[in-house]
Amino acid sequence: MVFNSFAFLLFFPVVTVLYFLLPHKFRWLHLLISSCVFYMFFIPVYILILLFTIVIDYFAGILIDKAQGGRRRAYLIMSIAANVGVLAVFKYYNFFIDNAKGIASLFGAHPDLQYMQILLPIGLSFHTFQAMSYTIEVYKGNFKPVRDFGIYSLYVMFYPQLVAGPIERPQNLIHQFYEKHEFNYDRAVSGLKLMLWGLFMKVVIADRLGSYVSNVFNFPHAHDGEPLTFWVAAWFFAIQLYCDFGGYSMMAIGSAKIMGFTLMTNFRRPYLGESVGDVWQRWHISLTTWFRDYVFVPLGGYRKGKWRGILNLGVLMFLAGLWHGANWTYVLCFMVFYFFLTTRLVFRKPLQKFDDIVYGIHPLFGRIVNTLIAFHAGIFSYVFFRSGSVSDALYYYSQMFSLKSLKFYDGDASTMWYGVFGIVTLFVIEEWQENYSKDKEAIFPEPKSSWGKYLFYAGVVAVILLIGVFDASQFIYFQF
Repeated sequence: MVFNSFAFLLFFPVVTVLYFLLPHKFRWLHLLISSCVFYMFFIPVYILILLFTIVIDYFAGILIDKAQGGRRRAYLIMSIAANVGVLAVFKYYNFFIDNAKGIASLFGAHPDLQYMQILLPIGLSFHTFQAMSYTIEVYKGNFKPVRDFGIYSLYVMFYPQLVAGPIERPQNLIHQFYEKHEFNYDRAVSGLKLMLWGLFMKVVIADRLGSYVSNVFNFPHAHDGEPLTFWVAAWFFAIQLYCDFGGYSMMAIGSAKIMGFTLMTNFRRPYLGESVGDVWQRWHISLTTWFRDYVFVPLGGYRKGKWRGILNLGVLMFLAGLWHGANWTYVLCFMVFYFFLTTRLVFRKPLQKFDDIVYGIHPLFGRIVNTLIAFHAGIFSYVFFRSGSVSDALYYYSQMFSLKSLKFYDGDASTMWYGVFGIVTLFVIEEWQENYSKDKEAIFPEPKSSWGKYLFYAGVVAVILLIGVFDASQFIYFQF
């Protein structure tokens, strides 16, 4: 089930109303059953994979807590191996086979290695990482294991963030399942606003831009000699990716908030970041902090000097790229971004002089210049992310800088203009949220009067219904 489907339009209010009507002691069971139904809308049998990892990690947490010395580490390794093993089989097995065959062919060998004909379970990387954070936190002594199997299962399967995050830590989420949440009107309105804005980002902006992006990235050779077309598609994809995933996160956080649950912020207006590092810290925060805490810091971070820190960061970025998909395009996407990310670390002094110059002209000018530079660092990375193969990405780059002509593919003119409208709306609202709103939790610059608010939100709904693409398209990050 996806948030932008009519099935969810029925599912969500029914689940939410029943949640508040039921006695507190039955609410966890209601949410667990509802989460199972939500997940089984995709491929029902794959819920057994979830059950396997849930059972392993539930008992691993208890065993880690009871054990001493090396046995604690052994139980942790068992848990991590089970989760990574599931990822290796369902997500990376065919990728390993491809690479093994490629390496063997270099030596003249052609092994008969068989591929697995299976579909990737929806959101597999998300719930395995959330499960791993549980056993790691228990091992580190930051969290006592949950003895209630049902509550732990709900931690892994909580439907708002089950498929695409945010990737929660047990300290933040599990205690909330024990708390009694009364219906709160203001909280419900705030959650609905988040869901409305997330839906706008998805169906009005992301899915509108998606048709143009697909036409160019899926058929790059059809636009040979149109460098501007490749630039526009790259710009559009950057916005599409953010609005697709950011919109999902908004709806996940909003739907949970209505029931009284607080999920962590997953995006913080990343394209307003004034450096590549700032963009990184604002983008998919639950994943970047996961890798920071469980990969970068254990490797030593910057504690052993700048160059060791840069190497550790490279390991993090390589793994983050591999986490996104079983294709070298994802790894190269993150390695390109890593190049831009480390540039400021390596060339700190000259870049500081550059900042002094542009900000010296005017603070707003400096901000615009650095924001555009950071945005385009992402653009160059995303070409690999969106391309079907490394060769397609390299061809795409060559066309971006071919300078053969100023020919331009405008596709469906209405799609183009609707997309531009969505992008302008996005940046106006996010600029207001970032720099002008007195209430940092406010979503829209809404009128003060009650009637003005009603008319404003009626207008937002009308725009979504009139311009939005309602084909129940999956969110991009569901494939991860």
